[in-house]
Parts: sequence; C-alpha cells; structure tokens
Amino acid sequence: MAIPPKNVQELETESSETSLDDFLVLTSRVTDLVRNEVKQVDNMAVIGRLIEAPPEGNAIIVGDLHGDLESLSRILQTSEFLQKMDYGERPLLIFLGDYGDRGIFSAEVYYVVLTLKASFPEHVILMRGNHEGPEDLLASPHDLPNHLRNRFGENWSEAYVRLKELFSQLYTAVVVRDRCILLHGGVPSSAKSLDDLAYAHLRHPSESHLEEILWSDPEEGLTGTYPSPRDAGRLFGQDVTKRFVEMMKVKVVIRGHEPADLGFKINHEGRILTLFSRKGEPYFNAKGAFLEFNLAEKIEDAFQLERFIRQL
Repeated sequence: MAIPPKNVQELETESSETSLDDFLVLTSRVTDLVRNEVKQVDNMAVIGRLIEAPPEGNAIIVGDLHGDLESLSRILQTSEFLQKMDYGERPLLIFLGDYGDRGIFSAEVYYVVLTLKASFPEHVILMRGNHEGPEDLLASPHDLPNHLRNRFGENWSEAYVRLKELFSQLYTAVVVRDRCILLHGGVPSSAKSLDDLAYAHLRHPSESHLEEILWSDPEEGLTGTYPSPRDAGRLFGQDVTKRFVEMMKVKVVIRGHEPADLGFKINHEGRILTLFSRKGEPYFNAKGAFLEFNLAEKIEDAFQLERFIRQL
C-alpha cells in the first residue's frame, strides 16, 4: 500500500513535480491492483469487470474530469475524502471515467486519481469511460498523447503505453443492490443479464454492450434506440431505460459522459442522473458537480438524489 497523501495540496504539488519514471511505476502498480481485484474487494463482489456493492456506507461519485485538476482538487476538498479516510470513516470514492483528454492537466489528473487508488485500494473504484476505450472505439479528437508529450517530453509514449494497459482493466459498471447502477455512458440496449455488463469487454466487438456502455446517451421522446451523432453508441429512449433498471433490480442509472451546464441533469422521468464534474472549455458548462450520499438511503428516482448533489 502506498503512503497516503497528507492533503490535497500535497497531491497537487506531487502531480506537477512527478517524474516520468515515477508516473510509470504508479501506473503499473495501479494496473496490477485493479487486475488482481477478483471475486471480492472489501465487502464488494467482483464479477468480471463489474462490482456489486451492498447498500451501505457513504459514497462520493465523480463524473468526467477531462484533465481539470482544479475541479478534482475542489471535489476532494469539499468532500473531505482524505480527512474522512484519516478519521476512519472509510467512504467509497467512485470515478465514472474520462480522466484525461480535452484538458491540459490530464497527466496530473491521472497522477492524483492513481495515487488515491494506490493509497486506498479498497475504497477507490476506477471506471472506464469512452476516453479509456479500446482502439476501435477511440474518442476523436484524441489529445491525450499531446498532453503527455507536453508533460513528459520525448519519452512520453512510455506513459501512454502504460495508461492503455490500465484502461483495459477498468470497471464497466458498479451495481448497488436495490439502489442504482453506475456506468459511464449509456444503457446496453440488448443486455439480458448482469453478465452482459460484467464481461462486455471480453465480448467486444462481436456484441455491442461495451460500445453502448461507453458511448450511448439518453434521449427524450424516443422509443427504442437510434444511431448516435457521436458515430459510436446509440441514443436510447425511456422504454429502454425502464426495461434495463427493472432487469438490474435498481431504481436509477448514474452516469457521466454528457456535458451539463449545471454539472448534472435528470432524464427519463428520474431514472437517469448524469454527472459532469469538469468545468469550462471546451464544454463551457457553468458548473461542475459530483454526488455524495449514503448508499443506505432508499431512493425511488434521481429527483430524490438532487439534495446530495454538490456543485462546483
């Protein structure tokens, strides 16, 4: 286990001063950590690349960051995650994916997130976003290589190779029994069981589950699915969401992926909550947001979660 950081300021400083060698060691350590999370992590079951968590304890859920170190720092400060870990409260910190790309501090955000995972492996969950997708689903434009080159110089590609090894190990879904399911993008419209999500990475590209989890978006007034303007994934209607949450025996889908001017939005009569945690260009949203609530809280829809949303 890594030595836990003392405070957020220490983490920020380390992220700006870390060497390429240290970044490579950290990335490999976390890749091995996540790869070896099988069957059980703390009180959570691990099935493929899906985590089943019991409806108990506090959770901090973070949406897209896209290289926004300032928003990440504010989330850690506002939630007091490090202090709570130090005091023995042990909250669960869940990232919904899209850590880098689009923001000039992508390497620094990765450093902070990976340090948190290395320091508190049983209390930090790293999920896979479309910007951590497989080669055939690569986001475009893909500017992470440019940010790594600017940060680490001529040997930047070593960091990129290590990060791509990590991407394939990240989780596709987290299910909190009787409460919610967390994923990055959208509902896999043809999924018939939990295994379709847990093993989506192994069944790609012959099945569409992983592509839809990483890329799809909810749409109002739509029945079924429709090709997405993103050129990957689908737009999916309320009927698809309703069928999915009933199959998974949950009430709400919590996801990231879509910019939201207020940092969050609710779709499909409260069955979907979108969180977008980064602020500013190139999305120009006025606020970012994250969610902090006790998983024991009984919920029927996303509207009941609004009071737990923290805006930046």
